[in-house]
Amino acid sequence: MLIRNVRPWAAEATDVHLEGDRISAVVPHDPQREPGANDVDGRGRILIPSFSDVHVHLDSTRIGLPFREHTGGPGVWAMMSNDRANWREAEVGLNERVAGTLERMIARGTTRVRSFAQVDVDCRLEKYEAVVAAKEKFADAADVQIMVFPQAGILREPGTETYLEAALRAGADVMGGIDPCQLDRDPARHLDIVFDLAEKYQVDVDIHLHELGTMGVFSTELIAERTRALGMQGKVNISHAFGLGGVDEATTRRLIETFAELDISWTTVAPSVTDHLPIAASTVAGVRIGLGEDGQRDYWSPYGNCDLLDRTWQLSFVNGFRKDELIEHALAIATIGGASIMSRDVPRLASVADRPGLAVGDRADLVLVDGETIASTVMDRGADRTVIHDGRVVADGLKVLSVAKSY
Repeated sequence: MLIRNVRPWAAEATDVHLEGDRISAVVPHDPQREPGANDVDGRGRILIPSFSDVHVHLDSTRIGLPFREHTGGPGVWAMMSNDRANWREAEVGLNERVAGTLERMIARGTTRVRSFAQVDVDCRLEKYEAVVAAKEKFADAADVQIMVFPQAGILREPGTETYLEAALRAGADVMGGIDPCQLDRDPARHLDIVFDLAEKYQVDVDIHLHELGTMGVFSTELIAERTRALGMQGKVNISHAFGLGGVDEATTRRLIETFAELDISWTTVAPSVTDHLPIAASTVAGVRIGLGEDGQRDYWSPYGNCDLLDRTWQLSFVNGFRKDELIEHALAIATIGGASIMSRDVPRLASVADRPGLAVGDRADLVLVDGETIASTVMDRGADRTVIHDGRVVADGLKVLSVAKSY
C-alpha cells in the first residue's frame, strides 16, 4: 500500500510505503505518480501513529444508550455500588454495549486498547467474558489487552480472589489492583495477592491508585518494593496516581527516579486534579506515560466519548500546555506513549520533542487526521480520519469498514 500526500507529524508532504504490517519507505511526495488501486489518498492530511487507550473500562460502558441521571455517590465504593445496582438493567445487553464501544473507539483512531474487566462476587466472569467477545470480534482492527480488575477490592468480599484467578487462567493479559490502603485497608496482603497471581500466570501488573498525598506515596513505595524484589521491572503500571506530585519536591523527584529505575509506567486519564507527577520531568527522566479515557459515559460518570484525540485536548488543557511542543508531546503520549506500556518492545518517549512511530520499520498502525498543525488538530478534533491497523485500512470517516467476526 502507498499512502500518498500526507504530512508525518505535520511535516512536509510525503509518500509512505507499507509492506505488510510495517512502514517500508518514507519519501517526498511525488504528485506525478499515478495512484494504485490499493493506495490511500492522504489529501495533505496529517499522519500520526494510531491512538493507544491504555486505561478504559469497556465493561461498564453506556455509549450509544440514552443519557441517564447520574446517581453515583462520592468515593470508589459508592460509585462501584451504583454500577452494581444498574449495569444489568441497561437498554441493551452487555456484549452489544461493549462491542459497540470498542467499534466507536476504532472508528476514531484507537487501535491499541488496555481495557479493564471487573471481576468480583457480583458479576463473577460475566464482564470479563463480554470484553473477551469484543476483543475477538474486532481482532483484525485493534489489539486489546484485558486486565482482570478487582474494582471492589480483593479482601472485602470472600471469593473474589478465586474469580480473579479463574480469569487469569482463562487468558487475561494483566493483573489489576486498587487502592491497597484505602479500599482493602491491608496494603501488604492486597499487593501480595496481586503480585503473586501476576507472577504465577506471568502477566503484567496494573494498579489503580486514587490515594492522595502520603498514603498514595506509601502504596507506591510498597509497589516499587515488590517490583524490585520479584524482578518485575518493566511489567508494572500505576494508573491515575493523581496525588503523587503533591507532597513535596524531594518526594516527587524520588518517585520519578524510582519509576525510571524500575521501568514502572504511569497511565493518566487527564483528571482535573493536577497534583500528579510532572509530565515533562517524568518523560525526560525516562518514565513511560500513557493516556486513557477511563469510563465511557457509564454509571460512574457522564464523561467519555471514545475519542482519544478529545482526551488529548483535555490532557493539554488540565496541564496548562500552550506551547506547540507540549501539545505535540500530549499527542505523542496518547499514541506511542501508551503503545510503549502495552509492549515494552516499543521504546519509551525520549524527550518532550520526540515524535516517533512513523519511521521505516515501524508498525503500520496509523491515523490520517485533518489539521494545519498538530496543535490545531488537537484543538479542532476534526472528523476526517482514516485508520490503518497492521497495514490495512480498518476505518474511514468515523466508520469501521469491517469486523473479524460477529456473535
